[in-house]
Amino acid sequence: MACGYFAYLSYAHVRRGEFDWPHDAWSIVTYAVWVLLMAGLLSETRCWRERIFFALVLANFTLGFALAVWQKASVDVVRDVRVVSAGLWGTTALVSVVVTFSSGRTGTHRRRQG
Repeated sequence: MACGYFAYLSYAHVRRGEFDWPHDAWSIVTYAVWVLLMAGLLSETRCWRERIFFALVLANFTLGFALAVWQKASVDVVRDVRVVSAGLWGTTALVSVVVTFSSGRTGTHRRRQG
């Protein structure tokens, strides 16, 4: 649900023409913490579905971190990043539904006898 909300929020910013981005220290630190957390979770998981999910979230937070640090980004760049972010969050929402409702069993593993 959170990913769907973030997709809507990113889309709403684009629709309303709101292309400003926070550049304060707290925003930068918050994005940095999320980037590190997602990178850690991505490296620790072995399920390919979860890896895709964490990679998409990592990409979104990396974009946010980059814009928080880049104070002189043009309005066009910020708009484009918001559009990409809306798409990424939407994709992440779909992937999270798949991860949540999939069994995680592929049926291709055989039991060892003996």
